[in-house]
Amino acid sequence: MKTNVKLLAQICEVAGAPGHEQRVREIVLKNIDGIADQIEQDNLGNIYAIKKGKDSSKRVMIAAHMDEIGFMVKHIDNNGFLRFHTLGGFDAKTLTAQRVIVHGKKDLIGVMGSKPIHIMTPEERNKPVQIHDFFIDLGLPHAEVIKQVSIGDVVTRDRQLIEMGDCVNCKSIDNRVAVYILMETLKLLKDCPYDVYGVFSVQEEVGIRGANVAAHNINPTFGFGLDTTIAYDLPDSKPEEQITKLGEGVAIKLMDASTICDYRMVKYQKEIADKFEIKWQPEVLPMGGTDTAGIQRMGKTGAIAGAISIPTRHLHQVIEMAHKSDIEASILLLKHCIENLDQFDWSLK
Repeated sequence: MKTNVKLLAQICEVAGAPGHEQRVREIVLKNIDGIADQIEQDNLGNIYAIKKGKDSSKRVMIAAHMDEIGFMVKHIDNNGFLRFHTLGGFDAKTLTAQRVIVHGKKDLIGVMGSKPIHIMTPEERNKPVQIHDFFIDLGLPHAEVIKQVSIGDVVTRDRQLIEMGDCVNCKSIDNRVAVYILMETLKLLKDCPYDVYGVFSVQEEVGIRGANVAAHNINPTFGFGLDTTIAYDLPDSKPEEQITKLGEGVAIKLMDASTICDYRMVKYQKEIADKFEIKWQPEVLPMGGTDTAGIQRMGKTGAIAGAISIPTRHLHQVIEMAHKSDIEASILLLKHCIENLDQFDWSLK
């Protein structure tokens, strides 16, 4: 198996702020056409790619969110500069010197502007930068800006995918790499013991909203969240801080701030990884959460849920980096986990 970098780039580069995933949804629908028995969408915008299994009494939900962190225009000043509200979690210092795309009546390129260092006071220079210190400059006068841009228009970051050694680097690797993994896994699935619901979810970055609705709708027996996780294998990091390392295999989540993964699912994933000689590493994430929480808790009876995580450096920046071998291992682990669910003892003991 080889990573389809061209397809991955297309998925990562397209704009899809929370609640505005239309362009991502278009790519997904095009690529899953013909590989599912049934494709549905709900009112929130989630996509359900359904593959029938031998036993329809149990349902498997896999979720990969389509949205990326972004912004929403909240004010246009008299000079045409935009103030914004964040959609998702941002480290303010990563906004410096970035290009963005304002999605008004047409797409407009803008830049993140802030006060030049040359005229800052010593106190300002030593003060950590804040989100409210930034504005968006479209290079246009107020009269031209208001023809194209309205309060409530969304803004996304502008960055293309490149290959760096055995890695891929782009904005929105979180979580478009999981969208790619789910699409590729659905293509490979053959004999599924139970009905499989591949969910391409919306609005995860603002509170796992799409996955909550999807899990309530599906009421899954088993669940897998697909998302990135921190690879802090960087200079000066301590071993206990690293979470995962790039190139060391797919991560099997044990817990994060929103989910303690079902101990049966964790054991099952480890056994499958070892059986099929898939390189893996454990993940304990002290902060942050994923669609796994919604899958686990929002069905009527709860789900036996776990997560497959893709180690990623520089999360929530425009230089997110993942290793191709970890991506490929994630696809294999998900495929084999789904196809062998009926071969494990899921009793509570």
